[in-house]
Amino acid sequence: MKGRTGAFAATVVICSCLIFVYTNLNPEGPVTRCVIPDIPVRSVTGHPRPSVTPDTVDGKVNRSQLRDVRISTVHLSTVFRTAIPQSGAFWNRKFYSVLKKLDKKGNLPKSEISGNGTLESTESLQTNIADFNKYPSIHQDFLRSMHFRSPDILINQPNKCTSNGKPDTVTLLFALKSSAQNFAQRQTIRQTWGQEKAYENGLLVRTVFVLGTSSSEEPDLGKLLSLEAQEFGDLLVWDFKDTFFNLTLKEHVFLKWSILHCPQVSFIFKGDDDVFVNTNAILKYLKSLQPAKVSKLYLGQIISQASPLRDPKIKYYVPHTFYDGPYPPYAGGGGFVFSGALLESLYSITWFIPFFPIDDVYTGMCFQALGIVPEKHQGFRTFDIMEKDRENACVHKDLLVVHRRSPQQTLRLWQRLESPLLTC
Repeated sequence: MKGRTGAFAATVVICSCLIFVYTNLNPEGPVTRCVIPDIPVRSVTGHPRPSVTPDTVDGKVNRSQLRDVRISTVHLSTVFRTAIPQSGAFWNRKFYSVLKKLDKKGNLPKSEISGNGTLESTESLQTNIADFNKYPSIHQDFLRSMHFRSPDILINQPNKCTSNGKPDTVTLLFALKSSAQNFAQRQTIRQTWGQEKAYENGLLVRTVFVLGTSSSEEPDLGKLLSLEAQEFGDLLVWDFKDTFFNLTLKEHVFLKWSILHCPQVSFIFKGDDDVFVNTNAILKYLKSLQPAKVSKLYLGQIISQASPLRDPKIKYYVPHTFYDGPYPPYAGGGGFVFSGALLESLYSITWFIPFFPIDDVYTGMCFQALGIVPEKHQGFRTFDIMEKDRENACVHKDLLVVHRRSPQQTLRLWQRLESPLLTC
């Protein structure tokens, strides 16, 4: 009886907390608050999940999980070096200070990294950027922390890519950018295309959601995330504010995590938590690749000949005095795939190239700096498809990624695609 009572109590706590999440997402509904007691949470199998608790001991970050990753000497491609104009813009000046440190072969010595973990003072920024005080606050915050690269990890999944203590050869790792309040999106992915299992021919898929922490202006969902992490074992949470301009930092820390905890992964899918992915179609495509392509794959919907947007009212605004020049060809950040063989090189190059506030542009810079040319695939539709086709399962059957879909749309599409009754 005691066991049943405990299970019931745990269920009540979980349901109450989910009500809290959904009612906060719906401002018209009642707000129900919950306090999560310190109870051992068990998985759906009834057994405690090992190694999925937050990396804390007595309330302090457990640094035993935060090993350093070797930063390699990196060769900077000529294409990237010549693409950035030499001008007075702040980012350009930072970049050219890095170029001065290249050796005769175009290599960047690891002793000369641009990210030393320090914060830039407001006085320094005002001295170096004449109109800094006119920048939007989100830009000012980004500039103060653009050299910061080593936040503590609060919730880790060190055994995500292992079985029985041994590394798994993971075919595809879904790494999805999420935020604390997006439980519905995460749960939908778990139920549909993000299921962790062995697909046809034994191709192994794993899924993680990559998060920062809530700002002081948002409800503190830390305890709820802890509970979710224990139940599902797929949350990675770092100690930095989860803002749009910090997505570049989120990319950087994920690369480090992958090298440490999923080093044998063949391919990584990076994307948002509101995309619809045809997992079987992606695996089929990846399996068809020639060996020469596998090691240098950077695949998605490619944006070419793009330039910074200069309207301060736009989300993607980049001031003239911060960056001058075109953008490299890059894969839309809604969803793209790259080779696991590139993890160490990508991570290393992020220590040399100054952070940029738009994460998919920055990722494109890193790939171009490594001499990797992005590959376009018609199955990636990160800017959506025609409205009349958005509920058509047959249209989605030949697509790999579509952005964006609500949880309800994703559930409907997945159920239809998986149905043996579907005829296209």
